[in-house]
Amino acid sequence: MNRRQFLGGASALAFAPLAMPRIGHAQAGSTLRFVPFVDLSLLDPIATTATPTRNHAMMVFDTLYGLDGDFRPQPQMVDGHVVENDGKLWRLTLREGLRFHDGEPVLARDCIASIRRWAARDSFGQAMMAVTEDLSAADDRTIVFRLSKPFPLLPAALAKASPSICAIMPERLAKTDAAKQVSEMVGSGPFRFLHDQHMAGARAAYARFDGYVPRQGGTPSGTAGPKVVHFERVEWIVMPDVSAAAGALQAGEADWWETPSPDLVPLLKRNRNVRVEVKDRQGLTPILRFNCIQPPFDNVALRRAVLGAVSQADFMQAYSSDPETWRIKLGMFCPGTPMANDAGMEKLFGETNLAAARAAVQASGYKGEKVAFMLPMDHPVSAPIGQVGADLLQRIGLNVEVQAVDTGTLFQRRNSREPVEKGGWSVFPSMVSGLNILDPAVTSVARGNGLKGWYGWPESPEGERLRDAWLEERDLGAQQKLAEQIQLQAWQDATFIPTGQIFQPMAWRRDIDGVLDGFVKFWNVRRA
Repeated sequence: MNRRQFLGGASALAFAPLAMPRIGHAQAGSTLRFVPFVDLSLLDPIATTATPTRNHAMMVFDTLYGLDGDFRPQPQMVDGHVVENDGKLWRLTLREGLRFHDGEPVLARDCIASIRRWAARDSFGQAMMAVTEDLSAADDRTIVFRLSKPFPLLPAALAKASPSICAIMPERLAKTDAAKQVSEMVGSGPFRFLHDQHMAGARAAYARFDGYVPRQGGTPSGTAGPKVVHFERVEWIVMPDVSAAAGALQAGEADWWETPSPDLVPLLKRNRNVRVEVKDRQGLTPILRFNCIQPPFDNVALRRAVLGAVSQADFMQAYSSDPETWRIKLGMFCPGTPMANDAGMEKLFGETNLAAARAAVQASGYKGEKVAFMLPMDHPVSAPIGQVGADLLQRIGLNVEVQAVDTGTLFQRRNSREPVEKGGWSVFPSMVSGLNILDPAVTSVARGNGLKGWYGWPESPEGERLRDAWLEERDLGAQQKLAEQIQLQAWQDATFIPTGQIFQPMAWRRDIDGVLDGFVKFWNVRRA
């Protein structure tokens, strides 16, 4: 695939500064102007797992624990905890001085309601609550977990940063059904969301929360440590036109671009006022996700036929012609982490044998049902990945209808469990961060918990049994063996297809300092 054709032609690049819309020069010192990779279409971090929503939520809401750069949970809103009764009683004590954006103090009952709402949707939270016999407030600052059996991963569950976070909000909001959007964005995080300045498809704005009390001591790392804000205001400027975004960054009309197009990275690197760097070394994994409760992909044999036809290299070359920016032969867990393994990989993701793939599709019992392929044309990664996926499905004999949508529409429509004929979907491309596939505890895409699970809702009793065994195991070697079995089972279930791993650089003006590793975070960042 020629990405330059897909993005609208290389000729626009040389004249990008002339063609871009004027968004005004950033106010030195007080305002940070940020270009996200897609629009912030949904605001509630519990009602969706969309990455822009997670990034927004980390500004507005705080969490009880954070994950440091080595993925270890560290106290964040809590002062600390005490574990008693052989690991079955946990007492978490909140730090003093925590307040919500409406001025009300953060109380234990707010945290309890928030935990329950988050755990209703999050797979790690569900595992934690499955062993929680009682969750109560001993007083305004003390949260008490009484467990049926030890759960040492409790801080890790409350600290997880992807795809959803345990966002602490006032009890009155946290009592909202987890499947519905909350009515207000009131958190206790370092930024206030300026709702009256939010324009869907164009802009989101945030103001520094003067009442925020950063954690004392330590070094900012991951989502842990002191969250010190140096800008009075942060604006997200939505710019789907990548040449316009590049021009805005070069002209100083934007400070920070989350995901520059690979085609434009060499141009940006030549600009002495711009810095380009990969900050997230866990990378991103583009995937194809199947709807496992509606035809035709309720047929596991058909899903396996598609899995066997995938060449990860074809997908990655569509993303970028530079092999330094991606990796293939990717399994279920993030490469370079303890659970990563190559179980079952010897026969997967090589060159596609179209004749064999067509035969496998026919042998699966596929009856020619329509495949509704949602393709988010405004997404810089999912669009080219999705185009390769749709083309592959057509070439191996599936009746594909490509349905071009914007990312916001995809985020909303993927909730539908209706048949294709009633507006449902069959498959869509998406991305998961390395944080979301670190191990069986945090991954949502490899779960088999049916309607309680991530979009697609597959059921896999054996996959769930193996995951539960992993959660119980404390020996690293035994955990790694279970991770291999989980990966082998995942290939049998074929509920999603990893298409490779990409390393997406960020780009920012050289007068911006303090950009942290990992996904975008807006504390610690300052104008040099």
